[in-house]
Amino acid sequence: MEINYNHFKETFVRVKMLIGSGFIMEKIYLCIDLKTFYASVECVERGLDPFKTDLVVADIKRNKGAICLAISPKMKNRGIKNRCRIYEIPKNVKPIIAKPRMKKYMEYSAKIYKIYLKYVSKDDIHVYSIDEAFLDVTSYLKMYKMNSYTLAKTIITDIFKTTGITATCGIGTNLYLAKIALDIIAKKSKINIGYLTIDKYKELLWHHTPLTDFWQIGIGIENRLKKLHIKDMYDIAHFDEKKLYKEFGINAKLLIDHSKGIEPCTIKEIKEYKPKNRSLSNSQILSKDYNYKSVRNIIIEMIDNIILDVIKNNLFVTSVGIYIGYSNNIIPNLGFNIKLDDITDSYTKILNNVLTEYDYRININIPIRKVGISLNVIKKEYEQLNIFNYNNNDNEVTLEKTLNVIKDKYGKNSILRGVSYLDDSNQVNRNKLIGGHNAI
Repeated sequence: MEINYNHFKETFVRVKMLIGSGFIMEKIYLCIDLKTFYASVECVERGLDPFKTDLVVADIKRNKGAICLAISPKMKNRGIKNRCRIYEIPKNVKPIIAKPRMKKYMEYSAKIYKIYLKYVSKDDIHVYSIDEAFLDVTSYLKMYKMNSYTLAKTIITDIFKTTGITATCGIGTNLYLAKIALDIIAKKSKINIGYLTIDKYKELLWHHTPLTDFWQIGIGIENRLKKLHIKDMYDIAHFDEKKLYKEFGINAKLLIDHSKGIEPCTIKEIKEYKPKNRSLSNSQILSKDYNYKSVRNIIIEMIDNIILDVIKNNLFVTSVGIYIGYSNNIIPNLGFNIKLDDITDSYTKILNNVLTEYDYRININIPIRKVGISLNVIKKEYEQLNIFNYNNNDNEVTLEKTLNVIKDKYGKNSILRGVSYLDDSNQVNRNKLIGGHNAI
């Protein structure tokens, strides 16, 4: 999300002055996370205690190299890492292996969202992921005659009594501090609640390591910071800003603000944000090595599937990005972008452009394990016609709209192109998934 941080910084300074003068109530946010959500749901469904049960959520059909989408709190307490592979689990641990059920997890998430609505308006809730949400409770504390701890405890207790799911909560005076209070303090607290103000953040976490514990700092950013001899948030806050901008570009602003505990963006601003450019993407990690011909068919399926979303959302495509991941990194992966001569929503035009470029660039001798497609799109407000190469595709769009109607009514597999019935096709099975995982 692109944010004008210079504008927000000026706003923040003014707001801080007003808070100090007593004109504006200090913001209070909750960041609530559902502890080892998928694994906890599977335990609750089986009448088991997640804190006393060894359980992993993984699709064993994908062999022992399958990634565990979640592990129970008991397994975490054993020192086993979340998102491990099945073969990495110690041999002395014999967990229940639960097949992912994304539809079930979404049902639980919806129940918990309804619990949030008992306490705050939907306008004051930002759903960050299926198992995490931010709540702006600033204006509710006085109404409920509660402090932030009491309200947080009330909500997470309600979640447990209603669903059996244990939640943790970070409380902060901005969204970033609430998130950090959750990730670093609450998850290690006996009461599952953490609290941070800017002053407390500096006192407790300025010298906390590793930096990867902090939101939006991955191992790549940490390594780049190490090259600058930066080891903690204190170092970032006191480092030469010009050097940080030279290393990280505009992203340095986020690092600098966060190192000081500053985050001026609000839930209201997140909800009001409308990106200028949009993209639709689809990617697959293939279950085995595919040759270039089989992947060509997979690409045809993916384009077919994604164009239905283009038509449904009244969009035009401006360019297409393709990613090919070769097996075992035998040679560097392939990535390229295709700028279309004319913006279009035509399946035929887009597919022909993609296949022509794919056939030209692909190494036909190397097996493939990953494939991804990304369409850059714009809203269909107007179409710039090319008088030298105009092709009315109204009939094609009508067909795609009809396919959408049929699929919406009878299911995604109710009508498919012939390529989806070939031996190496994935579309029939993928249409049964949610988020790339088993739905039921």
